[in-house]
Amino acid sequence: MFSKILIANRGEIALRIIRTCRELGIATVAVHTTVDQDAMHARLADETVCIGPPRGPGNRESYLNDAAIISAALVTGAEAIHPGYGFLSENAEFAEHVAEQGITFIGPSAEHIRIMGDKRRAKETMLALGVPCVPGSGESLDSLDNAMALAGELGYPVFIKASAGGGGRGMKLANSEAEFESAFLSGQQEALAAFGNPEVYLEKYLDNGRHIEIQVFGDGKGNAVHFGERDCSLQRRQQKLLEEAPSPVLSDTVRETICTLSARTAAQLGYAGAGTIEFLYQDNSMYFIEMNTRLQVEHPVTELVYGIDLVEEQLRIAAGLPLSRKQADIKAGGHAIEVRINAESVPQFLPQPGRVALYHAPGGPGVRVDSALYSGYTIPSNYDSMIGKILVSGKDRATCTARMRRALSELIIHPNRTNVPLFMRLLETDEFTSSTYNTRWLEQWVETWQD
Repeated sequence: MFSKILIANRGEIALRIIRTCRELGIATVAVHTTVDQDAMHARLADETVCIGPPRGPGNRESYLNDAAIISAALVTGAEAIHPGYGFLSENAEFAEHVAEQGITFIGPSAEHIRIMGDKRRAKETMLALGVPCVPGSGESLDSLDNAMALAGELGYPVFIKASAGGGGRGMKLANSEAEFESAFLSGQQEALAAFGNPEVYLEKYLDNGRHIEIQVFGDGKGNAVHFGERDCSLQRRQQKLLEEAPSPVLSDTVRETICTLSARTAAQLGYAGAGTIEFLYQDNSMYFIEMNTRLQVEHPVTELVYGIDLVEEQLRIAAGLPLSRKQADIKAGGHAIEVRINAESVPQFLPQPGRVALYHAPGGPGVRVDSALYSGYTIPSNYDSMIGKILVSGKDRATCTARMRRALSELIIHPNRTNVPLFMRLLETDEFTSSTYNTRWLEQWVETWQD
């Protein structure tokens, strides 16, 4: 096992990794910007390195500056780098540069990151392995005329998606031919701005789909296991807001089929580390949409249901150790729900940075809080608005729902505005209680709010 690692991230995920490392006796190095010098991950790590100001598009001078991060690892003697999620976590060139310096990248190979980062290539790879995919173009489209012709063949609505995309960026929905040109050109522009690659492809839009993702782990030697599924269907603008496991809509037969297929696929790829294979589920059928080659924001949902530390498992695999469990030994227990706490107003969804005068985290049976907040901390305007996650676990979904209401009622982040009111309303809806919603429902429901 490693003796020291550098964490190339910030906020709650950096703190999450530090906690596992501390339990394992692994020293940690935190990188931070001038804005983050008082952040909790910088306070709790064993060593810190300032990597610059939070300037440049997408923090290119700091958390996206691979040279600065690798230099910090070399200077501090870190043996490995954990990228967390976001930033450089799915950057194949970064993974290669890390390896070139004799440092271990805690994640899959650069080649697997590259394949799955190109959504068109990922789809081709999965089809070749027998994984069902959403009908759409088999290649990137740069001609508006060709794209429009294909959209007509697929039938509206259709999704325009960035080939190098993720996180909902570069993704546009065209409900009709009249909307297509604007959506196509806008998708290309957004893809270029976000990923430096304007290539887009088309997919048939499944209008009543659920977002189901399977947590897999591979050892890079042809062995892989799964840790069940998460249901991430409650989204706004393709951004997940509430995740849970197990999915309340899957039958045991469908669950076993798709989870087994996902683990087999990871094994056939020779995949190493944590990965999430994501599907749209509609009419008892699963369709592959993408694979994330990193730890997910919602990974604690799986940890609570399966009683495993997924960060520890990542460290084991990166250190060359075998998978800690065989599939027959992996058993689910109970239910878990996570909500993402964002510093934003609702229903306007405008960011709300600023100083937190008073912070109090909920507690009690079955409650977990992953956050880097503390009283006196100033939420910066330079980063994503997510400031934490509240998770609950219990014997069943009804227990978790009641527990989440209690946890949210105990949370104090004063005087800052957050999206807690959204969840308090959401948990009371008939649609949530009966789990009769799709990936578009939440966004449509928010538009009906009456203040």
